[in-house]
Amino acid sequence: MEAAVAMPASGEGGPMPDLIEASDADLIGRAAQGEARALEVLYDRYSGVVFSFALRIVGDRPLAEEILQEAFFRAWQQGGNFSSGRGTFITWLLSITHNLSIDEIRRRRRRPQKADSEEPEQVLAAVADTGAGADVEDEVWLGALRETIGEALAQLPPAQREAIEMAYFRGLTQREIAESLGEPLGTIKTRMRLGLQKLKDALGSDGAQLA
Repeated sequence: MEAAVAMPASGEGGPMPDLIEASDADLIGRAAQGEARALEVLYDRYSGVVFSFALRIVGDRPLAEEILQEAFFRAWQQGGNFSSGRGTFITWLLSITHNLSIDEIRRRRRRPQKADSEEPEQVLAAVADTGAGADVEDEVWLGALRETIGEALAQLPPAQREAIEMAYFRGLTQREIAESLGEPLGTIKTRMRLGLQKLKDALGSDGAQLA
């Protein structure tokens, strides 16, 4: 991964009140136009979410810190591509984080770590913000997302769910999943295609990005 890019530091007095009250979509739009303090507000809101999510996938704190910085840098670069009609900002940001995490795992030829006591859907959904910037509305939304994802995965047939979990949480390719399970590659491809479509349907616009 390229060297982490530091997020803009808070200026004296912090962001203006109108930025603190602004929506995520408005903030990322302003950030894309070069307004650094708008990105600062988003970082305050969601840095804890992103770090926790990355850490659960890569299992390495220094690497998760790098991914955190890179994810916000990518969001800043690509902010003009964000559309609230396709899903929420945090889902879009977590999809960037997931892609960066899996890329790093594959590049370093290691597998992501997760606590043995946690179910995969809990790992995916456990994004409660530990940062000081989260507000009640964010926490309510994240709690709803956690429940929705758990329910959506639970509705999948066991074989489809297993294949999707192996790809998402362990970073395995379809061929590696087939070899691990002793199944034909075509069978795994079909399971994943059907399972992902069910997840997208169950999660709506957010599912199109997460799945």
